[in-house]
Amino acid sequence: MPDLMPPEVEEENYLNAEYGVRSWLLTRDHKRIGLLYLFTLTGMFVLGGLAALGIRLELLTPVGDLMGDDSYNKMFTAHGIIMIFFFLVPSIPAVMGNFLLPLMIGAKDLAFPRLNLASWYIYLLGAALALGAMLTGGVDTGWTFYTPYSTEGSNTNVTMTAMGIFVSGFSSILTGINFLVTIHRMRAPGLTWFRLPLFVWSQYATSIIFILGTPVIAITILLVAAERSLDIGIFDPALGGDPILFQHLFWFYSHPAVYIMILPSMGVVSEIICCFSRNRIFGYKFVAISSLAIALLGFLVWGHHMFVSGQSTNAGLIFSFLSFAVAIPSAVKVFNWTATLYRGSITLKAPMIYALGFIGLFTIGGLTGLFLAALAVDVHLTDTYFIVAHFHYIMVGGALMAYLGALHFWWPKITGRLYSEALAKVSAILVFLGFNLTFFPQFILGYLGMPRRYHVYPDEFQVLNVFSTAGASILGVGYLIPLCYLAYSMRYGPRASANPWGAAGLEWQTPSPPPTENFHTTPVVTDEAYDYRHLDAELAAAEESKA
Repeated sequence: MPDLMPPEVEEENYLNAEYGVRSWLLTRDHKRIGLLYLFTLTGMFVLGGLAALGIRLELLTPVGDLMGDDSYNKMFTAHGIIMIFFFLVPSIPAVMGNFLLPLMIGAKDLAFPRLNLASWYIYLLGAALALGAMLTGGVDTGWTFYTPYSTEGSNTNVTMTAMGIFVSGFSSILTGINFLVTIHRMRAPGLTWFRLPLFVWSQYATSIIFILGTPVIAITILLVAAERSLDIGIFDPALGGDPILFQHLFWFYSHPAVYIMILPSMGVVSEIICCFSRNRIFGYKFVAISSLAIALLGFLVWGHHMFVSGQSTNAGLIFSFLSFAVAIPSAVKVFNWTATLYRGSITLKAPMIYALGFIGLFTIGGLTGLFLAALAVDVHLTDTYFIVAHFHYIMVGGALMAYLGALHFWWPKITGRLYSEALAKVSAILVFLGFNLTFFPQFILGYLGMPRRYHVYPDEFQVLNVFSTAGASILGVGYLIPLCYLAYSMRYGPRASANPWGAAGLEWQTPSPPPTENFHTTPVVTDEAYDYRHLDAELAAAEESKA
């Protein structure tokens, strides 16, 4: 683990308080553990991205001349498993949540620091098992592991991969418990529930899903492994099992898992929008409560993934209605962000560009989700590229844009260094353009009937696939640029002040990077969240006194 700060730094902080690999591997500091997750998840993102590149290169031509069907199946399975279970699900909670949560509530650390470090090691063990399975033959089931193929048909490393996902699930559960206890028990004096930053509210709602939903997928995947090993009839109809039961259990977790990725992103966007529009969030309580509403409603809509699986018509109608209903709290947030921007003093820094990109892409992803909530339309679009485009607009266009926005917004706090703003803006624009060129043509491909997971296709689909692959190339460059300038900034970037954006929040009231125990004295909260008028007046008075 490289030391991020040079030894000439005068003030002691969490980066230079100790040196050496041992100090990192045995740390109980939530900030260092957040960085451990950052480096690990970046590696997983690169692996998942390379698999995506292989998929898009294969689909550049309609004849499947780059790899065979078996290799293609393993490639998109590897992409899905790595990106969903080992990057997107833990991304913002594990990296930004670990680093920021105690700072935002004025605490010295999380409630259970040793458990926090254990969570990272458990995540590593799960990732090692899954990657080991891919390197020793791979998996061809898709990330959904649908039965009975995954239990009886596939002869690939399903069991080892399933064990990797099962183990990593404990990391999410422990992180969720740690966050909930910390928010309940360790808030600074004066920090009432409705003074909490919205990022903290989003982590609170996400932790509920972690704790209630993750055991379901962990047990389901474990049952798949048990059926393969012991030939017991759980999902295999030949043994008296029910494959539809697997889909119910799988989607009971996997639909709320979408909100594990999106809720923290919404928290990030709320923070960035307020800061760079210098405005109090419009309808604070509605935005906060809508996070909990999304978390709870998210558990009631899994059946819309099964409209073509043979469930009853009445069940389909109920799940259709509930799927439309879950859009309401999401729409509340988009409306309130827009209202916050109205008459705001907007500054288009790189984090703000990512936040605005999130709103646009998430809105498109959400609206196309309404198509899939409608029974008749879903029958036409199921298992086509429309589905691929829709969930990438949510999980990549939404969650990943917010992750990058968060990384840029809090980078000065994390490292004590600034990055190149010009390069950051260029990369944010490239990501936005590249993403749309990659995935918007896939809506049309899906509407025209191109099925997902096929590595050969009719010639008439090639033009749109060429656009999509060209967009993926731009997107790849957009992701590569931040990797370079942020790595450079760690050691050579200009030093950052405690609050380079003039942002509200306790984390900006401590030095950059923060000291080991976060604050020199315990902060006392007396103001509402996002009181930018008061903050701007204080900053102006400070400037006048200097003059």
